[in-house]
Amino acid sequence: MNSKEFKKALDNIVKEKDIDPEVVYEAMELALTSAYKKNFNSKTNVKVLFDRATGEIKVYSFLTVVEDDKMTKEEYEDYLFEHYTDDDEEEDELTEEEEEKISFFNPETEIKLSEAKKLDKTLEIGDTIDTEVTPKDFGRVAASTAKQVVVQKIREAERQSIVDEFGDKEDELLIGTVALEDTDNYFIDLGRTNGILPKKDIIPGEKIVMGSQIKVYVSKIILPGDKSGEVTEENKDKKKKENKNMTILLSRTHYGFVKRLFELEIPEINDGTVLIYSVARDAGNRSKVAVYSENNNVDPIGACIGEKGSRIARIIEELHGEKLDVVKYDSDPAVFIENALSPAKELTVAITDPKKKEAMVIADGDNFSLAIGKKGQNARLAHRLTDYKIDIKTSEQAREAGINFR
Repeated sequence: MNSKEFKKALDNIVKEKDIDPEVVYEAMELALTSAYKKNFNSKTNVKVLFDRATGEIKVYSFLTVVEDDKMTKEEYEDYLFEHYTDDDEEEDELTEEEEEKISFFNPETEIKLSEAKKLDKTLEIGDTIDTEVTPKDFGRVAASTAKQVVVQKIREAERQSIVDEFGDKEDELLIGTVALEDTDNYFIDLGRTNGILPKKDIIPGEKIVMGSQIKVYVSKIILPGDKSGEVTEENKDKKKKENKNMTILLSRTHYGFVKRLFELEIPEINDGTVLIYSVARDAGNRSKVAVYSENNNVDPIGACIGEKGSRIARIIEELHGEKLDVVKYDSDPAVFIENALSPAKELTVAITDPKKKEAMVIADGDNFSLAIGKKGQNARLAHRLTDYKIDIKTSEQAREAGINFR
């Protein structure tokens, strides 16, 4: 393969994988430098330069210009022998660790400043003198040796490119295609990578169709290098393994999924006219969303419901019939708790301990069962929505407990 063909092949990889060209070129230079040292038994400093325009590869041996008084190891040992007596020998003898820290002059990789000035008067300490040493058959040897390293670097660059694209998508709503399925998960094609949708995180009762488009909430992103906390039979006796690839965990049962659907379907939430205070969810059964507006002329609940319920209907359809309560947030916790316990009405709410966030609610008749809900669901959701511990009693239960309500 000549230099032009080699350059064309690299450019195709760069374009196909959407990778920064400089990342690939630098990987090539690193790989080819290793190839030269391995195949040509080089002991000198060498560097390989890849011409970005032509694809031509050249190998250079270089010497670094150092100060004149830098000594070789032998010269340093002679210096110690001449300047220190036998009595000082034990005190001044270098340990192996001290010797490793000293930078000795190496004539194979360095040239002293006075010698360098004879070749070029403009040279200073730290400059290099380059000599081309490209072997005739280097192209063939380099291509075969560097291939594996280059592929590895390209994969690393591609992984990083995907991390850059998806790494900040946690808590976002994405649309993907159902691509694969195994016993425990669906794998959702998000474009350049797949996300994992565990079957335990789909809405109860919904059917996922292969090849269909699906909305998903990014519940967690595990970046390369993060420790995986998942314990399985295979790894429970081993240390947690480092994650080499980015893992995107998806959900359709997370309360954030409901929040993002509201933002997607309701323009007033998207533009900030209506704000979401909190969301509580029992996936597949019922969700509660607390909303408010700082504009007194805007009805936040009406904006969410839409004309003839059109907006909320689209969200309920995406949630496969899950019930939705849109309630108004109020800065008065008693009023907020009463709203959160909808559809129960005619409630009496008292904040019993503001610091511990505890409240008592008196509800009678059908409103008592509505406030609690089936298996306590309504009360639990109201607790999550308001962050208050709510004790619901009837008037009779309150009197028996010695509690008087006005």
